Amino acid sequence: MRLLVVEDDARLADVLMRGLREDGYAVDSARDGKAALYQLTINNYDAVILDVMIPPPDGFEVCRQMRTAGLSTPVLMLTARDALDDRVHGLDAGADDYLVKPFAFEELLARIRALMRRVPVVTAPTLHVGDLTIDTASHRVFREENEIALTSKEYALLEYLARNVGRVISREEIAEHVWDENFDPFSNIIEVYVNRLRRKIDGVEPHHIVTRRNEGYMLRI
Repeated sequence: MRLLVVEDDARLADVLMRGLREDGYAVDSARDGKAALYQLTINNYDAVILDVMIPPPDGFEVCRQMRTAGLSTPVLMLTARDALDDRVHGLDAGADDYLVKPFAFEELLARIRALMRRVPVVTAPTLHVGDLTIDTASHRVFREENEIALTSKEYALLEYLARNVGRVISREEIAEHVWDENFDPFSNIIEVYVNRLRRKIDGVEPHHIVTRRNEGYMLRI
């Protein structure tokens, strides 16, 4: 899953991005409202973590412009202000959730997972694909009763394929949702990770990961 972190505090932004990447997310960043809106026009994000008090336009206006433009991307607003009017203002601007600073990082992760579950194609925190079980809260993966150890990026790739089970996912889509803005489109990193994942989860029949030549990859039941 690919996230956009909009935070002008460089130290906090770095902490958030490092923690989110360690949890398997691909993360881009913006330090002001103008940069955030630009990023949102050129990339497709699964969620936005948006600080309210950023250089213009502020978080409220960024969220309002997103909704006016028809972007339904989930938005988690961050703010140091706990006034009821501010929370109402943020929700009225189109935010999906509101988190007051300071906050525990585990709560931030839990709220992001909750936002993801609100997306229509995702109905439960546990995904089942044939004999594969994917726990999106703990990032643990099982084939039947055997747990499979995955790196954070391997897990992120598997979860994205599982959320689109039965559909061929192009290399471009995978890069857009599993990698961040530093992805090199000329590298073979996606193929490398697909092969690693295949070795770990497809050691026995039935094989779940299918390659469609010149089209992409599909996770099948």
